[in-house]
Amino acid sequence: MAEHPRVLCKSLWNKIMPAEAAAAMISTGATIATSGFTGAGYPKAVPLALAQRAVEDKTRGKPLRLNILTGASTGPELDQALALTDSVAFRFPYNGDATMRERINTGAAEYQDMHLSHAGTLVRYGYYGKIDFAIIEVAKIREDGSLVFSSSVGMNTAYLDMAQKYIIEVNEWQDERLEGMHDVFNVPGKHGDRKAIPVMKADDRIGTPSMPIDVSKVAAVVISKLPDRNGAFKAPGEDHKKIAQHILDFLDGEVKAGRLPNSLTPLQSGVGNIANAVLVGLNQGKFENMTSYTEVIQDGMLDLLDSGKLRIASATAFSVSPEGQERFNKNIDRYRKQIILRPQDVSNSPEVIRRLGCIAMNGFVEADIYGHVNSTHIVGKGIENGIGGSGDFARNSAYTIFMSPSTAKDGKISAIVPFATHIDHTEHDTMGYVTEFGFADLRGKSPKQRAKEIIEKCAHPDYRPILWDYFKRSCKSPSAGLQSPHMLKEAFSFHTRYLETGDMRPKK
Repeated sequence: MAEHPRVLCKSLWNKIMPAEAAAAMISTGATIATSGFTGAGYPKAVPLALAQRAVEDKTRGKPLRLNILTGASTGPELDQALALTDSVAFRFPYNGDATMRERINTGAAEYQDMHLSHAGTLVRYGYYGKIDFAIIEVAKIREDGSLVFSSSVGMNTAYLDMAQKYIIEVNEWQDERLEGMHDVFNVPGKHGDRKAIPVMKADDRIGTPSMPIDVSKVAAVVISKLPDRNGAFKAPGEDHKKIAQHILDFLDGEVKAGRLPNSLTPLQSGVGNIANAVLVGLNQGKFENMTSYTEVIQDGMLDLLDSGKLRIASATAFSVSPEGQERFNKNIDRYRKQIILRPQDVSNSPEVIRRLGCIAMNGFVEADIYGHVNSTHIVGKGIENGIGGSGDFARNSAYTIFMSPSTAKDGKISAIVPFATHIDHTEHDTMGYVTEFGFADLRGKSPKQRAKEIIEKCAHPDYRPILWDYFKRSCKSPSAGLQSPHMLKEAFSFHTRYLETGDMRPKK
């Protein structure tokens, strides 16, 4: 019987084993559900052992194929390792790994992209079949067997509710002092029989700091010491700073108009360098005593907490740089009072988002002149990552802002196009576009009025003439219609031109 200082439940000491032994329990064709969200809190040792086993099984003519469910994106030890060994038959509900993306786009792995607030219900209703194993990373197992999650919560509660067996990965790299930061509130319940989630303010705690489990379901406990996928953020570029300033000016105008308090309403910010630049801008701005109700804690949010501009941050996971992780560990006792980590059933709940009147700020791949947004697909075909939680917040927030630089690939791709080749957020869910050139306020405008605002305020000058040309000719075309005029033979001309020539702009 082995003891471990992070495993305080004595009845689990005899379940402690190497990752290889735990991985050997998983058969080909199994459905495994793991922790992990935005590269935080995902199991690492067991997936690496599974990948190694897949290599060995392949040489014996018995390829390992698994259905993988997670919270959102994970890290190289999970998604990349299993993709490289062609071990993934099906993936759900969000992926951010480049190798896994390649497998999905070539058809080697099936993939379902999904609103993250829907994932828990779909799993609990059995749409993914029997979950054979939940592989969950934790910082600690308490005396009663309850789990203190690590740097994300994500889908942990749903997966632990539904899995046949558990493999618990206790990660010594994760700080034990995370205990007390989580707010575990389980929201099962059948359709038509659910109770309200009682979050009335961003700082409400409604659950428990750990999750009780059926200890008899624990098949293995694995000890690991591998870090999260903490990538560095780039310093905000000039375009990013301009985008941030346009958003700050817009919010300032809403405060002056009496539609927002100076503390704003709870902020939701997507992941990435642009989103982080907006947070940097907010830290330099005039707004005080802010709160956040979002999915992910980034470096910029730690800055806001440190400066006192942000009072509380509610999320489901971290996505910080190595420097941000070091700062977090140094100040964790203070952050534990300021940061709440919730299951994504709660962090992304449409009910709560609508009640709090959140300000949603998310990036886009492309947006069209009438207000439709593509968050997920490149040139309408290959998926980039997934919709994540942007749809949960876009549809339900008081303010829905989408942001991007106006061009990509040295100007060869326009972020503003006549018609989006894939639509994740319809015109009904978009209130503002922002690029480095300006903020297009789409509220209270018809499609044609939106088109004029978007082309004038957001499109790059190289593309404005051809966007105006398309729009004006569409308005005069007998077959285009006059509500949202489109010439269908030309609606995707930007994209077809890019595929043919490598540039959306016509040759001079």
